[in-house]
Amino acid sequence: MTAGSGDWRRQQERSNLAILRLMVWISLTFGRGIGRIVLRSIAVWYLLLAPRARRASLDYLGRVLGRKPGWRDSYRHIFSFASTIHDRVYLLNDRFDLFDIEIVGAEALQAALARQPGALLVGAHFGSFEVLRAVGQRQAGLKVAMLMYEENARKINSTLKAINPRADEDILPLGRFDSMLAAHDRLEQGYLVGMLADRGLGDDARLPCDFLGQPAAFPVGPWRMAAMLRRPVFFMAGLYLGGNRYQIHFEPLADFSAVGRGERDAAMQAAARAYAERLADFCRRAPCNWFNFFPFWHQE
Repeated sequence: MTAGSGDWRRQQERSNLAILRLMVWISLTFGRGIGRIVLRSIAVWYLLLAPRARRASLDYLGRVLGRKPGWRDSYRHIFSFASTIHDRVYLLNDRFDLFDIEIVGAEALQAALARQPGALLVGAHFGSFEVLRAVGQRQAGLKVAMLMYEENARKINSTLKAINPRADEDILPLGRFDSMLAAHDRLEQGYLVGMLADRGLGDDARLPCDFLGQPAAFPVGPWRMAAMLRRPVFFMAGLYLGGNRYQIHFEPLADFSAVGRGERDAAMQAAARAYAERLADFCRRAPCNWFNFFPFWHQE
């Protein structure tokens, strides 16, 4: 990367943060209703001026809906994504009164935590992780940390500070020599440690799994880490159901606590395929909640 390219990206990031701060001010000053009116304009702008993302959206929607999608479908998809980002403004400022939130599957998660401290949550770029983290922490007394690649962690921290400088987000960077140790320490303290398993870095090992009727490459890294940490794994999803409604799901997915070293590879592959199956099921339940706006089935 040239110095000029790096400068351009930093300038773009600062510009995006400035727009975000303006949106935060509008939303907190004039309320969620006015904020969502502005949000609709942003979604239309994105639909018209981001053709690559629009094509990826239409490709995905065609697979999940079982019919040819139109621009209106893609607009709903983009607006759902924008809504979850917008609602983060209120969740990080403790405005839970604005939302109707249902939690499904917390009993199984609590039972697993009673047997052993800590559990792994494996999700996707699907719905709202923020509603899951915030409500889990506030209502169920669950401590949640998130494993992310270092560059993503830096960007997320910048975004959180733009929304609320006092926001407390426990983010553990991946790709460092102490990442595994940091995750293990949180688990021993009774944390839920979350990972997103539908997207990896370019050089990550991948496993082909059937996903919405066609093989797709899912990263192996999250399952390798889960096997090494030897904890039960739950699929997590914070579905956005429109308006102010969210539904948080926890579902048992795999348990590496008793898997022997010689059984790890088979257990990892089984967990990855079970994950792809659960993600596909949730995509069918709430099609506009999967937020991968790139050609997912055509990754190199």
